[in-house]
Amino acid sequence: MSNPVVRLRNLTRSFEQGGERIDVLRGIDLEIQPGEIVALLGPSGSGKSTMLQAVGLLEGGFGGSIEIAGTPASTLPSDGRTRVRREHLGFVYQFHHLLADFNAEENVMLPQLVAGSGRDEAAVRARELLGALGLSQRLDHRPSQLSGGEQQRVAVARALANRPTLVLADEPTGNLDEHTADRVLAQFLELVRGEGSAALVATHNERLAGKMDRVLRLHEGKLE
Repeated sequence: MSNPVVRLRNLTRSFEQGGERIDVLRGIDLEIQPGEIVALLGPSGSGKSTMLQAVGLLEGGFGGSIEIAGTPASTLPSDGRTRVRREHLGFVYQFHHLLADFNAEENVMLPQLVAGSGRDEAAVRARELLGALGLSQRLDHRPSQLSGGEQQRVAVARALANRPTLVLADEPTGNLDEHTADRVLAQFLELVRGEGSAALVATHNERLAGKMDRVLRLHEGKLE
């Protein structure tokens, strides 16, 4: 069996609120295999976003160990965590967070340019991804000129631009109507599988979670 792209061991996260300790994550153990798409299911406030922030190396304060693509990442300094994110991770959020002054193609090119790709190479990759998502005719449109579903598809393309080992998606269709959400998720899953990436997708939607390879439930800080 291949080495997992993510390995969590006894992951914990607590906060102090009003003089009381709140345990959000209570000893999470998880492995995700290459190419596997895993749903993280739970209601709002269950800790899904906190867990994705841990796996994405976006903040500190976590206990336990986090390994990304074979690299013990939880103890890395800031520049080391940045390198792991750049080389191995892609992110999709509930709100697209596209840059308003750039068109769809440029939004997908930018992470590639930051990672060191040339402009021509980045443009070819951006057009390839946006074309796969049905946006070939929208390359020069800015976010304000795109529908909500189109904006989120651009965000999906941006997340996959650098061929990440793992895509982390936090309620990626939560801001869309049901019909658009179904379409965007179907295209997301097809593209992630076609790229050979793994994915961890946080959602509160049982129906959408059922379309993925495996469903994990986060309840009272533990996985079920």
